[in-house]
Amino acid sequence: MPRLFTPPACTAVSTIENMNSVRTDKWLWAARFFKTRALAIKACDLGRVQANGLRVKPARDVHSGDMLRIENEGGIFEIEVLQLSEMRGPAAVAQTLYRETDASREARQKVAEERKAMQQYAPLPEHRPSKRDRRRIIQFRGRA
Repeated sequence: MPRLFTPPACTAVSTIENMNSVRTDKWLWAARFFKTRALAIKACDLGRVQANGLRVKPARDVHSGDMLRIENEGGIFEIEVLQLSEMRGPAAVAQTLYRETDASREARQKVAEERKAMQQYAPLPEHRPSKRDRRRIIQFRGRA
């Protein structure tokens, strides 16, 4: 009788049900707070990610129920971790991994409204800066 090929059981695949913890950088990437793991690692190294009030390293484990404070280009998020995942999926799935606090959501909305209101008072330039203007801008910023 010919033997049929049976693929080996894959134990490396991690599911939400059997995970107790995940690396911080992987979870931040899977939850779509950062576009790449490298950006998540950099944010952790710069102290822009805190877990339960303490700065975290990228390799620190995240557990369900942890409170995270994340600073990225979208603002400051204060969230509670609800589920764990190492795989990046659609945005709808990523939003089920955490719950943002009401205070955090209101603060981000307030900052967005203030930023939008300030745009009314900042006039747009009439034209592109000339070479001379660019030199002055660079000198003013201290990059010369």
